[in-house]
Amino acid sequence: MISIAIDGPAGAGKSTLSRKTAENIGFIYVDTGALYRTVGLKFSRLGADTNLCCDIEGILADTTVDIRFVDGEQRVFLDGEDVSDDIRTPAASMMASAVSAKPPVRAFLLEMQRKLARENNVVMDGRDIGTVVLPNATVKIYLTASAEARAQRRYKELMDKGTTVTFKEVYDDMVQRDYNDMHREIAPLKQADDAIVADTTECNLEESLALLLKIVKENADI
Repeated sequence: MISIAIDGPAGAGKSTLSRKTAENIGFIYVDTGALYRTVGLKFSRLGADTNLCCDIEGILADTTVDIRFVDGEQRVFLDGEDVSDDIRTPAASMMASAVSAKPPVRAFLLEMQRKLARENNVVMDGRDIGTVVLPNATVKIYLTASAEARAQRRYKELMDKGTTVTFKEVYDDMVQRDYNDMHREIAPLKQADDAIVADTTECNLEESLALLLKIVKENADI
């Protein structure tokens, strides 16, 4: 099986570009963030807050998370229920961030992600795919862009949605997220030694996708 690991900082377009890359080469796209959102939803439904002062391992022991592909689309199931839409709320995002910092949760989801890669040709994105989850991935890509470029893209996205925010606020948040991701104790964001850097600072979406496809096709037997 062929596995493509794509890591990088917030706002680099990992999800969009990973999904489009997978579509282009006929691979399955694994949205690892959705898995953490699903676990976060479970804790949220049980009344936990982001401090997670609860029996984490006990709750995980009574939790099942499944990924199923329906018409080529990844759907996520929590204890048998399709929660693919429920996990996209702001509250789920906050809980996803909280649970992702907990070692028992990362261990709980690690084998699931590796099993998907053993059984399918996958494109998987995240913060630690090439360094922790799939250290032997066929191709490792570190997708990045300058903080200014990433903030500008996120700012435009928020403005298009009618969100009232300043560019400085978005930029400052981006810089803080970079720092937090790179300095957290558990699976910090870093470029794998054998990863290929894809810097999209000067690229639009189409150019960024073309760059990723070029890297993948040059380094995998596709």
